[in-house]
Amino acid sequence: MLKAVLVLALALSADLARAEPAIYVIDPNHTVATFETLHLGTSTHRGRITAKEGTVTLDRSAGTGNADVSLDAGTLSVASTALEGLLKSARAFNVAQFPLIRFVGTSFALDGGKVATVNGMLTVLDKTQPITLKAIRFNCYDNAQLKREVCGGDFETTVQRSQLGLGLSPGSAADDVHVLLQIEAIRS
Repeated sequence: MLKAVLVLALALSADLARAEPAIYVIDPNHTVATFETLHLGTSTHRGRITAKEGTVTLDRSAGTGNADVSLDAGTLSVASTALEGLLKSARAFNVAQFPLIRFVGTSFALDGGKVATVNGMLTVLDKTQPITLKAIRFNCYDNAQLKREVCGGDFETTVQRSQLGLGLSPGSAADDVHVLLQIEAIRS
């Protein structure tokens, strides 16, 4: 009887150890936000901003998680150098005064153990608004080179630049900005 109780206790403690939340550190080499908005009703402006740092906590057994990811506004790039200069200026992202764009994910929704949506707060120019990132794809794998688990995916949302205080002439670019976040993070 004592042996059976010990075996059960060991099995339960092993399950509890596996059920603990896992912490992942953002890989800046594989994490980037791209954005696009309609330009004067004709073509699409596209750009990108790379990640600086961040962490993601994921508890698959509880179906919960949180995230804190900072993007380096100084890495903003678009096809036109003139437009890039304008976007980095005080009229838009004001990179000199606000060098980071931050997303804090406060709740995750999982479907079959995979992240489906992330609700959180996006801060640009010291203005914060709630957003939901919808997973286009999400997966985890064991990286043979790192000898660690890596999780990542593509997540999308649409934000309004007027709500974030991003200036520019009202007619030059649409207010709706489609954002796609490509993210990979390494289990610590």
